Amino acid sequence: MSTITKNNNHKRIDITLPPETLALLEKISRKGDRSRFIDEAILFYAKNINRAKLRKDLEEGAIARYQRDLDMANDWFFLENEVWPEK
Repeated sequence: MSTITKNNNHKRIDITLPPETLALLEKISRKGDRSRFIDEAILFYAKNINRAKLRKDLEEGAIARYQRDLDMANDWFFLENEVWPEK
């Protein structure tokens, strides 16, 4: 169930939590501050999940393309040395 509160920027929802989670929430957040805490926790979690997924995708892509990239670097190595010889 969700209802719109007086402030149109927020919606009231009913959630259920395991007793352990609720006890932890009560320890780290005052009763009147739970909504802000849950909002920040969800945003933090989503941001870090997206970062972790991006990191995983980049790593998998680098592993999948390493031979192509190595071959390309080797192909260009000799040309670059002709144009930019070491002194």
